[in-house]
Amino acid sequence: MTGPFDDMFGNTPFDLNHDGHIDGGEWAFINDTLFSDDSSSGIDEDDEIDDELEMAGLSRDDLEMMDSDERREALEDAGFDADDFEDEF
Repeated sequence: MTGPFDDMFGNTPFDLNHDGHIDGGEWAFINDTLFSDDSSSGIDEDDEIDDELEMAGLSRDDLEMMDSDERREALEDAGFDADDFEDEF
């Protein structure tokens, strides 16, 4: 039985088991590879924030344990705009 994507992708590098047919797993691979709308660079935004905090001598865990006034003061002392981190903690 042939599938709807066999004509388009069969017998290509996307036919991972080289059977001439595109099965569900191969279609998932094609979909993730070609049709993904993820335009990010692969770097998670939380990782970038954690890196910035670490360079300033702060950690996410410590900031989460602080009350909002202490957190605001620590961020401002480190040179950050505390309002930019309002939704983070």
